[in-house]
Amino acid sequence: MSEHLKMQTPDSTEENIAKIAALFPSAVTEMRDEDGGVKKRINFETLKQLLSHDIVDGKEHYEFTWVGKKQAMAEAARPTTQTLRPVPADSKNWDTTQNLYIEGDNLEVLKILQQSYLGKVKMIYIDPPYNTGSDSFTYPDNYNMDAEEYAEKAGALDENGNRLFKENNRSNPRFHSDWCSMTYERLMLARNFLAEDGVIFISIDDNEEDNLIKLCDEVFGESNYLNHFAWVSNITGRQISGKGAAKTWESILAYAKDSEKSNSFLADVQFAKDKMPDTYKGFNKDIRTDDRGMFAIGDTLYNHNRKFNEETRPNLVFSIYYNPASGAIEPGNIGEKREGWVELPPHKNGDGTHKYHAWRWSRQKIANESYDLIVLHTSGNSYEIYTRIRDFNTTLLKDLITNISNGDSELQKLFEGKKYFDYPKSVDLVRLLVNSISAQDMLVMDFFSGSATTAHAVMQLNAEDGGHRKFIMVQLPEPCDEKSEAYKAGYKNICEIGKERIRRAGEKIKAEHPEAEVDTGFRVFRVDSSNMKDVYFHPEQITQTMLGETVSNIKEDRTDLDLLYDCMLRCGVEIDLPHTTTVVDGCKVHNVDNGALMACFDPCVTDNVIHAMAQENPVQAIFRDSSFATDADKINVTEIFKNLSPDTKVRVI
Repeated sequence: MSEHLKMQTPDSTEENIAKIAALFPSAVTEMRDEDGGVKKRINFETLKQLLSHDIVDGKEHYEFTWVGKKQAMAEAARPTTQTLRPVPADSKNWDTTQNLYIEGDNLEVLKILQQSYLGKVKMIYIDPPYNTGSDSFTYPDNYNMDAEEYAEKAGALDENGNRLFKENNRSNPRFHSDWCSMTYERLMLARNFLAEDGVIFISIDDNEEDNLIKLCDEVFGESNYLNHFAWVSNITGRQISGKGAAKTWESILAYAKDSEKSNSFLADVQFAKDKMPDTYKGFNKDIRTDDRGMFAIGDTLYNHNRKFNEETRPNLVFSIYYNPASGAIEPGNIGEKREGWVELPPHKNGDGTHKYHAWRWSRQKIANESYDLIVLHTSGNSYEIYTRIRDFNTTLLKDLITNISNGDSELQKLFEGKKYFDYPKSVDLVRLLVNSISAQDMLVMDFFSGSATTAHAVMQLNAEDGGHRKFIMVQLPEPCDEKSEAYKAGYKNICEIGKERIRRAGEKIKAEHPEAEVDTGFRVFRVDSSNMKDVYFHPEQITQTMLGETVSNIKEDRTDLDLLYDCMLRCGVEIDLPHTTTVVDGCKVHNVDNGALMACFDPCVTDNVIHAMAQENPVQAIFRDSSFATDADKINVTEIFKNLSPDTKVRVI
């Protein structure tokens, strides 16, 4: 028999319980729920004890917490029945683009996209709210409590109900709690999207920087911290702080999904010199050529850090031997006698305790890759060994980003000098971060997309280097102030500004790079309620008249495209994939990515339609439950696929 497709996201709580059960079966117990069913549940006291050598009861431990943390964790794990509805009319190049623009609460969107994009995003950049002390957030998480409720939950009232701290918007901890909860649950979900070598960059200012570091340490792990960038966004300094020094910089935190699998951040040398001259000076490399091509003379091979010596790194302390006649380079023992060879001993260590510095390369690496080393004469007729840099057009990205201001002027240029958005990020800033990841065909996500700077930066970089990066932008349709220039110009919410920015930026990029093949389109989706009706008929409610009709459980206003993309999301198929539509016996047959998923939602699906779909051998085939008059018809569908395409998973909605 075909199986019914669940029209909600997976219950990640149940999935996590199953994972824990596999590791710690003794920590799992069974409990009977209100409906009489039995479900597995975690005995947390047992689990805590299994993870500790000590008796855990009553022990103090380091923990970062706030009022609402448990609720945030529960909300992140809670499934949703909401879905994404396609909006081709607002899109650009719907049939060919692989970019996505999604309107809605990003918490819901992250849940909805989980199955389709799990582990497929190489880079996430977000610029979340900075929490400057306002009483509420735009994002509707319902974490805001009035002051009395918060004080009671936080234990901040004495036995007579008196407040134990002074009311203050900046110091009242409930404001930090709201922000922490809002950010925490989104980061928990965001981590699932990252590929094993994926990276997340997060912009933040002083207000919540310390809390964000703690949140990221918990969600991603302290060992996966990569960098804390200082972006000098306003060299003249903010003159309105009212206390302390004028602020000139903001922070960008970088964390990896797995730091062991992530690579160094690189910067294009020419871009760095042109855009950030205060940070990147020089780069006047000695360029030479060998039988492998052009190379630049790099740094010396010895490790300048005195802590790396014969005691701490004994395997990296040895001599390197150079044959001036042949140019050969080999590792060897210190003091070894070799006719015709010059010994390059490790550098002397000046720490007063140890004798030598260590080399940066191991014996094996030198033996295997000596072609990327060069020995040169130095003063006093001695020698020094250097690396040969093959890719000398890039350099290691520094954690100081200068000479790049916010994106006000570049955004205004796109909109005829009008200011429609406050404090947009700079295209150069985001381009720098995107380009620091070496992959040119990666998926980039921004779920606080604002004016869509990230989309602009991805398209710009693709035009410059021929890359095929894709983007997913997510933005809540926050209404524009009716007094704002944006509203007067016809932009009723931020999403309308973002979409128009991508359209205009795409046309500008194509005009500047006419030879480049750049995807400047995007598919628009909006968060909406489930495609399924809220009310279902129990057997005793079905009348004789209804028995003669096919009762549909799909809402009347939902289209074929609504159902198709909902099914793709529930089946774990990416919604940026191409799809075609053919007509068989008057029925529309949808084919996503040459058989990744096929679907037909028409009533009275004929055997010809089923045979035509089965002959394509799709991975999944989906039909409406109401397309078949009887259970026998459903069995017939299953039998046809079993004979013609036995590996196809047949489902009904």
